[in-house]
Amino acid sequence: MKETLVIIPTFNESENVELIIKALLDPYMDLHVLVVDDNSPDGTAGIVSDLQKDYAERLHLEVRQSKDGLGTAYIHGFKWALARNYQFIFEMDADFSHNPEDVPILYKACVENDADLVIGSRYVTGVNVVNWPMSRVLMSYFASKYVQWITRMTIKDTTAGFVCYRSSLLRKINLDKIKFIGYAFQIELKFKAHLLKAKIIEIPVIFTDRSRGKSKMHGGIIQEAITGVLFMKIKSLFGTLQI
Repeated sequence: MKETLVIIPTFNESENVELIIKALLDPYMDLHVLVVDDNSPDGTAGIVSDLQKDYAERLHLEVRQSKDGLGTAYIHGFKWALARNYQFIFEMDADFSHNPEDVPILYKACVENDADLVIGSRYVTGVNVVNWPMSRVLMSYFASKYVQWITRMTIKDTTAGFVCYRSSLLRKINLDKIKFIGYAFQIELKFKAHLLKAKIIEIPVIFTDRSRGKSKMHGGIIQEAITGVLFMKIKSLFGTLQI
Protein backbone atom coordinates (compact mmCIF):
# COMPACT_ATOMS: atom_id res chain seq x y z
CA MET A 1 0.00 0.00 0.00
CA LYS A 2 2.72 2.44 -0.95
CA GLU A 3 1.72 6.06 -1.57
CA THR A 4 -1.38 5.48 0.59
CA LEU A 5 -2.63 7.83 3.29
CA VAL A 6 -5.47 7.32 5.76
CA ILE A 7 -7.01 10.59 6.96
CA ILE A 8 -8.61 10.44 10.40
CA PRO A 9 -10.48 13.54 11.64
CA THR A 10 -10.69 13.76 15.43
CA PHE A 11 -12.44 15.71 18.14
CA ASN A 12 -12.22 14.32 21.67
CA GLU A 13 -11.04 10.87 20.59
CA SER A 14 -8.44 10.30 23.33
CA GLU A 15 -9.98 6.90 24.12
CA ASN A 16 -9.60 5.67 20.55
CA VAL A 17 -6.82 7.50 18.75
CA GLU A 18 -3.79 5.53 19.96
CA LEU A 19 -5.56 2.23 19.38
CA ILE A 20 -6.65 3.08 15.82
CA ILE A 21 -3.20 4.40 14.88
CA LYS A 22 -1.49 1.24 16.10
CA ALA A 23 -4.10 -0.94 14.39
CA LEU A 24 -3.25 0.73 11.08
CA LEU A 25 0.48 1.34 11.28
CA ASP A 26 1.72 -1.78 13.04
CA PRO A 27 0.50 -4.40 10.51
CA TYR A 28 0.72 -2.27 7.34
CA MET A 29 4.27 -1.00 7.06
CA ASP A 30 3.78 1.01 3.86
CA LEU A 31 0.74 2.87 5.17
CA HIS A 32 0.77 6.48 6.36
CA VAL A 33 -1.78 8.16 8.65
CA LEU A 34 -2.76 11.82 8.95
CA VAL A 35 -4.76 12.87 12.02
CA VAL A 36 -6.64 16.15 11.57
CA ASP A 37 -7.57 17.25 15.07
CA ASP A 38 -9.95 20.11 15.82
CA ASN A 39 -8.10 21.28 18.93
CA SER A 40 -9.65 18.59 21.12
CA PRO A 41 -9.78 19.66 24.79
CA ASP A 42 -9.28 16.04 25.90
CA GLY A 43 -5.68 15.92 24.67
CA THR A 44 -6.16 13.86 21.51
CA ALA A 45 -3.49 15.81 19.61
CA GLY A 46 -0.99 15.35 22.43
CA ILE A 47 -1.41 11.58 22.27
CA VAL A 48 -0.77 11.62 18.51
CA SER A 49 2.25 13.87 18.93
CA ASP A 50 3.75 11.48 21.47
CA LEU A 51 3.23 8.56 19.09
CA GLN A 52 5.00 10.28 16.20
CA LYS A 53 8.41 9.33 17.57
CA ASP A 54 7.44 5.67 17.21
CA TYR A 55 6.25 6.07 13.61
CA ALA A 56 8.78 8.41 12.06
CA GLU A 57 7.56 9.90 8.76
CA ARG A 58 4.47 7.64 8.77
CA LEU A 59 2.27 9.38 11.35
CA HIS A 60 1.34 12.98 10.69
CA LEU A 61 -0.67 15.52 12.68
CA GLU A 62 -2.49 18.69 11.70
CA VAL A 63 -4.19 20.66 14.49
CA ARG A 64 -6.88 23.15 13.58
CA GLN A 65 -7.84 25.89 15.99
CA SER A 66 -11.58 25.21 16.17
CA LYS A 67 -14.21 22.56 15.51
CA ASP A 68 -15.29 23.47 11.97
CA GLY A 69 -17.02 20.30 10.80
CA LEU A 70 -16.17 16.92 9.35
CA GLY A 71 -16.18 18.12 5.77
CA THR A 72 -13.66 20.91 6.29
CA ALA A 73 -11.40 18.53 8.23
CA TYR A 74 -11.33 16.14 5.28
CA ILE A 75 -10.78 18.99 2.81
CA HIS A 76 -7.81 20.09 4.92
CA GLY A 77 -6.51 16.51 4.81
CA PHE A 78 -7.08 16.12 1.07
CA LYS A 79 -5.13 19.28 0.29
CA TRP A 80 -2.32 18.13 2.59
CA ALA A 81 -2.22 14.73 0.88
CA LEU A 82 -2.33 16.07 -2.68
CA ALA A 83 0.52 18.49 -1.92
CA ARG A 84 2.61 15.46 -0.93
CA ASN A 85 1.60 13.33 -3.93
CA TYR A 86 -0.14 10.46 -2.18
CA GLN A 87 -1.91 8.36 -4.81
CA PHE A 88 -4.56 6.63 -2.67
CA ILE A 89 -6.33 8.64 0.01
CA PHE A 90 -8.67 7.11 2.57
CA GLU A 91 -11.34 8.60 4.80
CA MET A 92 -11.74 6.72 8.07
CA ASP A 93 -13.28 7.27 11.51
CA ALA A 94 -11.21 7.05 14.67
CA ASP A 95 -13.75 5.03 16.66
CA PHE A 96 -13.32 1.57 15.03
CA SER A 97 -16.71 1.75 13.32
CA HIS A 98 -14.55 1.13 10.24
CA ASN A 99 -12.41 -1.99 10.57
CA PRO A 100 -8.68 -1.33 9.95
CA GLU A 101 -8.44 -4.83 8.42
CA ASP A 102 -10.69 -3.63 5.58
CA VAL A 103 -8.18 -0.96 4.46
CA PRO A 104 -6.09 -3.35 2.29
CA ILE A 105 -9.30 -4.82 0.86
CA LEU A 106 -10.49 -1.41 -0.36
CA TYR A 107 -7.00 -0.59 -1.61
CA LYS A 108 -6.80 -3.85 -3.57
CA ALA A 109 -10.23 -3.23 -5.08
CA CYS A 110 -9.15 0.24 -6.19
CA VAL A 111 -5.93 -0.99 -7.81
CA GLU A 112 -7.24 -4.16 -9.44
CA ASN A 113 -10.39 -2.52 -10.83
CA ASP A 114 -8.64 0.72 -11.84
CA ALA A 115 -11.32 2.51 -9.81
CA ASP A 116 -11.40 6.20 -8.99
CA LEU A 117 -13.42 5.71 -5.81
CA VAL A 118 -14.01 2.62 -3.67
CA ILE A 119 -16.72 2.76 -1.02
CA GLY A 120 -16.78 0.54 2.06
CA SER A 121 -20.52 -0.04 1.86
CA ARG A 122 -22.95 -0.99 4.62
CA TYR A 123 -25.81 -1.62 2.19
CA VAL A 124 -24.49 -3.17 -1.00
CA THR A 125 -25.29 -6.70 0.27
CA GLY A 126 -28.17 -5.97 2.63
CA VAL A 127 -27.69 -4.11 5.93
CA ASN A 128 -24.29 -4.77 7.54
CA VAL A 129 -24.47 -2.73 10.74
CA VAL A 130 -23.66 -3.93 14.27
CA ASN A 131 -24.78 -2.39 17.58
CA TRP A 132 -26.95 0.37 16.15
CA PRO A 133 -30.48 0.80 17.48
CA MET A 134 -33.10 -0.03 14.85
CA SER A 135 -34.16 3.64 14.65
CA ARG A 136 -30.67 4.67 13.55
CA VAL A 137 -30.34 1.78 11.10
CA LEU A 138 -33.62 2.80 9.46
CA MET A 139 -32.67 6.49 9.40
CA SER A 140 -29.32 5.77 7.75
CA TYR A 141 -30.71 3.23 5.28
CA PHE A 142 -33.59 5.40 4.12
CA ALA A 143 -31.32 8.47 3.99
CA SER A 144 -29.22 6.62 1.42
CA LYS A 145 -32.37 5.62 -0.46
CA TYR A 146 -33.55 9.25 -0.44
CA VAL A 147 -30.20 10.41 -1.82
CA GLN A 148 -30.31 7.71 -4.51
CA TRP A 149 -33.79 8.82 -5.54
CA ILE A 150 -32.90 12.52 -5.68
CA THR A 151 -29.50 12.23 -7.35
CA ARG A 152 -30.15 9.14 -9.50
CA MET A 153 -26.82 7.66 -8.43
CA THR A 154 -26.61 3.88 -8.30
CA ILE A 155 -24.51 3.95 -5.11
CA LYS A 156 -26.18 1.99 -2.31
CA ASP A 157 -24.39 3.65 0.63
CA THR A 158 -24.35 7.31 -0.34
CA THR A 159 -23.52 8.52 3.18
CA ALA A 160 -20.60 6.11 3.73
CA GLY A 161 -17.56 7.61 5.41
CA PHE A 162 -15.13 4.75 4.78
CA VAL A 163 -13.79 5.34 1.28
CA CYS A 164 -10.65 5.25 -0.84
CA TYR A 165 -10.11 8.01 -3.40
CA ARG A 166 -7.58 7.92 -6.18
CA SER A 167 -5.76 11.25 -6.09
CA SER A 168 -6.42 11.86 -9.80
CA LEU A 169 -10.16 12.09 -9.02
CA LEU A 170 -9.69 14.49 -6.11
CA ARG A 171 -7.57 16.74 -8.34
CA LYS A 172 -10.54 17.10 -10.71
CA ILE A 173 -12.80 18.38 -7.92
CA ASN A 174 -12.55 21.99 -6.79
CA LEU A 175 -12.16 21.37 -3.08
CA ASP A 176 -12.71 25.05 -2.33
CA LYS A 177 -16.25 24.77 -3.76
CA ILE A 178 -17.41 21.97 -1.44
CA LYS A 179 -20.44 23.42 0.36
CA PHE A 180 -21.39 20.89 3.03
CA ILE A 181 -19.50 20.70 6.32
CA GLY A 182 -21.29 17.81 8.07
CA TYR A 183 -22.01 14.26 6.96
CA ALA A 184 -23.67 15.57 3.79
CA PHE A 185 -20.11 16.28 2.69
CA GLN A 186 -19.84 12.56 1.95
CA ILE A 187 -22.82 12.77 -0.38
CA GLU A 188 -21.55 15.88 -2.15
CA LEU A 189 -18.19 14.34 -2.99
CA LYS A 190 -19.78 11.15 -4.29
CA PHE A 191 -22.25 13.13 -6.38
CA LYS A 192 -19.51 15.24 -7.92
CA ALA A 193 -17.50 12.09 -8.64
CA HIS A 194 -20.63 10.70 -10.31
CA LEU A 195 -21.02 13.84 -12.45
CA LEU A 196 -17.37 13.49 -13.49
CA LYS A 197 -18.17 9.93 -14.64
CA ALA A 198 -15.65 8.48 -12.22
CA LYS A 199 -15.41 4.71 -11.89
CA ILE A 200 -17.04 4.00 -8.53
CA ILE A 201 -17.35 0.58 -6.92
CA GLU A 202 -18.77 -0.57 -3.58
CA ILE A 203 -17.22 -3.26 -1.39
CA PRO A 204 -19.29 -4.74 1.44
CA VAL A 205 -18.01 -3.99 4.95
CA ILE A 206 -19.44 -4.46 8.42
CA PHE A 207 -19.99 -1.20 10.27
CA THR A 208 -19.73 -1.48 14.07
CA ASP A 209 -20.95 1.32 16.31
CA ARG A 210 -18.39 2.91 18.59
CA SER A 211 -17.83 1.37 22.03
CA ARG A 212 -15.70 4.25 23.38
CA GLY A 213 -16.31 8.00 23.22
CA LYS A 214 -19.37 9.93 22.10
CA SER A 215 -21.08 10.13 18.71
CA LYS A 216 -20.89 13.46 16.86
CA MET A 217 -24.25 12.97 15.11
CA HIS A 218 -26.90 15.66 15.73
CA GLY A 219 -30.08 17.03 14.16
CA GLY A 220 -28.39 19.83 12.23
CA ILE A 221 -26.32 17.30 10.30
CA ILE A 222 -29.45 15.42 9.25
CA GLN A 223 -31.20 18.63 8.19
CA GLU A 224 -28.21 19.65 6.07
CA ALA A 225 -28.35 16.34 4.27
CA ILE A 226 -32.10 16.38 3.60
CA THR A 227 -32.36 19.91 2.22
CA GLY A 228 -28.85 20.26 0.86
CA VAL A 229 -29.03 17.24 -1.41
CA LEU A 230 -32.19 18.53 -3.06
CA PHE A 231 -30.69 21.94 -3.80
CA MET A 232 -27.47 20.31 -5.02
CA LYS A 233 -29.42 18.21 -7.51
CA ILE A 234 -31.40 21.23 -8.73
CA LYS A 235 -28.18 23.17 -9.32
CA SER A 236 -26.76 20.28 -11.31
CA LEU A 237 -29.85 20.24 -13.55
CA PHE A 238 -29.43 23.96 -14.28
CA GLY A 239 -25.69 23.67 -14.79
CA THR A 240 -24.84 25.93 -11.85
CA LEU A 241 -23.25 23.33 -9.57
CA GLN A 242 -19.53 24.00 -9.36
CA ILE A 243 -17.50 20.81 -9.52
